[in-house]
Amino acid sequence: MNLALYGYGRPGAREWIMVDCGVTFPGPDLPGVDLVLPDISYLAEEKANLKGIVITHAHEDHYGALADLWPGLNVPIYASPFAAGMLEAKQAYEKSETQIPVTVYRAGERFTVGPFEIEAVPVNHSIPEPASLAIRTPLGTVLHSGDWKIDAAPALGPLTNADRFREIGDEGVLALMCDSTNAMREGVSPSEQEVAEGLEGVIANAKARVAVTSFSSNVGRIRSVIQAATKAGREVVLVGNSIKRVVGVARDVGLMDDIGPFVDEAEYGYLPRDKVVLVLTGSQGESRAALARVSRDEMRDVALAAGDTVVFSSRTIPGNEKAIGEIKNALVNRGIHIVSDSDALVHVSGHPRRSELRQMYEWVRPKILVPVHGEPMHLEAHAALGREVGGMAVPRVRNGEMLRLAPGEPEIVDTAPCGRIFRDGKIIGDAEEVGVVERRKLSYAGHVAVNVVLDGGHELARDPEIETNGLPVYDGEGDEMVEILLDAAVEAIEGIPRNRRRNTATVHEAVRRSVRSAARIAWGKKPVVTVFVTEL
Repeated sequence: MNLALYGYGRPGAREWIMVDCGVTFPGPDLPGVDLVLPDISYLAEEKANLKGIVITHAHEDHYGALADLWPGLNVPIYASPFAAGMLEAKQAYEKSETQIPVTVYRAGERFTVGPFEIEAVPVNHSIPEPASLAIRTPLGTVLHSGDWKIDAAPALGPLTNADRFREIGDEGVLALMCDSTNAMREGVSPSEQEVAEGLEGVIANAKARVAVTSFSSNVGRIRSVIQAATKAGREVVLVGNSIKRVVGVARDVGLMDDIGPFVDEAEYGYLPRDKVVLVLTGSQGESRAALARVSRDEMRDVALAAGDTVVFSSRTIPGNEKAIGEIKNALVNRGIHIVSDSDALVHVSGHPRRSELRQMYEWVRPKILVPVHGEPMHLEAHAALGREVGGMAVPRVRNGEMLRLAPGEPEIVDTAPCGRIFRDGKIIGDAEEVGVVERRKLSYAGHVAVNVVLDGGHELARDPEIETNGLPVYDGEGDEMVEILLDAAVEAIEGIPRNRRRNTATVHEAVRRSVRSAARIAWGKKPVVTVFVTEL
């Protein structure tokens, strides 16, 4: 969930640019939440000084929050043709009525945003048209690496422009804000060409259908799968809205002019099993994505059977292990063969390992190294590598801390509000505002609704009505849970002196406490209890 602010100027007269505006995805601790967004409340007072948003590339963790957060900012956006196309396609798919104007930049171009002159330096990554940003100011140049790697034989360009990085290094680089995702891994990342060869071997040797799942945005990988399928004499079927959307945008910007056509899902069942390759969404175990639905045999036109092969051409994002494992187990139980990167070279990361990081230091020779984009263990590993190489200040920076790069030595000078907000249906807010806190309680211990009706003498007009959701039917002794809770409600009311029953708040709280306590004694858990008190 990447979002960085760069400011130039004295306090009170500082102008800002935002680099990237990404999302992350909710785990099981956020039931019902659709997306996790960065908290940009700091910009509430600084909005007039925000001069633009620059997007380095079109991965969801770098651009996915734009549609939700831009309406409150209303500033120019700068993005590559592919990123601009992805934003437009995403808005069309979500039927968004917000018109977001985008200024398109291309690799190698320079443009000015507020007090910053920005140069887009081409790099290689697992998506089309990624860029590092050389951000020039009167106090020095900051190089924001974005996501990158060094790949001499990528499935899809561009190459990381070593010559241009050296030239920028010769001009002088104040600070390098650098990707830390693979900072714990030694060596150099394998090439996409090697992955293409690995995929080609798996597809050529398969005896029946082959299904390949990868990150939808990895156009180069999708191209490799399609080319391997064509070489093996197989037709290709795309399954999943996001893959179809990405391929459509890639065609629009000329990245897949030599690929296709594809076979429609409705024709899939007529193809011989040894003459088809599926490319599916769902590599991260998403329950509604195509692969999960295929694993549950829920799709109308697409199915797999014993003897087929599913290739996971992707890495497992931390937190998704359980969901992915469930899908793999479901497939294996049906006799379907699984191939992952532990079995063959079918995936490689789009981020630099330690030797590639050292190469970048050598090219640009920054005075300051700031590890960014990674979990704390990645940031610390990157910082240790920078100190080992030497010649650079390596300040420790975490979310919400404001780092002064110049003038003077790098120093944390302030903090800003930061954190997470959530998109829940059509609502955006914090955990309290979207109801996540109560929803967690409900998911753990269920809900009890109690309806109490008192007559004119403040006696029970009839037995309370009780509805339960998510509670067991019987306790450990075999008694009905509803009867246990009903008895608790009646006893609570009868234990209140009649003159005090005039206060419905007193009745409400007594019943709530008694029912919750009875559930705890009988079950061992305390459900959420809602009580309605009516006087006749």
